Amino acid sequence: MRQFNEQPLTTVWRLKKWFFKVGSVCLAGCLATTVFAQSNAYPQKPIKLIVPLAAGSAVDNAARIVMQKVAANLGVGIAIENQAGAAGLIGADRVAKATPDGYTLGGFNDSIMTMLPNMQAKMPWDILKDFEPVSLVATVEWGIVVPIDSNIRTVADLIATAKKSPGQLNYGSGGNGSPQHIAMALFAAQSGVQLTHVPYKGATQAAVGVAGHEVQVAFQGIATVSSLVKAGKLKLIAVTTPKRLAQFPDVPTVNESGLSGFEFNSWFAMMAPAGTPKPIVQKLHAEIAKALADAGIKEQLMGLGLTPRGTTPDELAGDLRVQFAKYGNLIRQANITAD
Repeated sequence: MRQFNEQPLTTVWRLKKWFFKVGSVCLAGCLATTVFAQSNAYPQKPIKLIVPLAAGSAVDNAARIVMQKVAANLGVGIAIENQAGAAGLIGADRVAKATPDGYTLGGFNDSIMTMLPNMQAKMPWDILKDFEPVSLVATVEWGIVVPIDSNIRTVADLIATAKKSPGQLNYGSGGNGSPQHIAMALFAAQSGVQLTHVPYKGATQAAVGVAGHEVQVAFQGIATVSSLVKAGKLKLIAVTTPKRLAQFPDVPTVNESGLSGFEFNSWFAMMAPAGTPKPIVQKLHAEIAKALADAGIKEQLMGLGLTPRGTTPDELAGDLRVQFAKYGNLIRQANITAD
């Protein structure tokens, strides 16, 4: 009787196990097919790109150049929405809390991703957990600008003037915790000078503030101030790159000008809300890579002082972690705060 009962039970158990395996394989196949179909169908409506910086900033300029090409290739509109303020905190928060379906993206600079979080006691989002990296887009080359008629003509002049009158020179930035703020704070710490920080609502406003003599000096992305420099409204006294820039060959580097070892640049990346399907992230990455490979796009970016830098989502995630730790150490060592 015992043997008679065991055999049917064993057979039933094996049948259940077999059906479970087949069902699991079918379910996985169906899910994979669904995700593949969704990614192939994407996008079916316009995409919104939130840039948490002022119109005309380096990131905004790069976003408009690259995403115009991406939109043409995808066959849908991409609306760029600028939301400056709080050094990018508010705009980034909108991206973090958006539906993760690929229709809301963020165009962030490294200040938003790696500097600001290291200066805020509380953040509404975690850059390493609440976003999906899509692609690095470009690096932004930097320089020091003064009013066109300023008596400060070199880095040596700037340091000497600041040391003669500690705290009397005002410098503009795009806001507390912005790259302009960090760059000048690091410059001041390395050169041993004291300057007074005047935060604006964006990098473009800060550049206009220098041209209008509201402040005496600023660190700025070349992409933001190139037109003002060429129009004779600002004087570019030095660049922060290892070598001189091709578009400004007569402008020395900060390192050449006497502040040995000082270099600074920033970068612009495309991010999506955490949970955005991987196939959609990969499709966006591929389209950005295609746009960056276009000769016309390269020429436009480089003409603005930007260097095209495409990366995979995984590479960007790794770079993000490295830069987050690097700036965390620098900010603590220099005792930089977001005021």
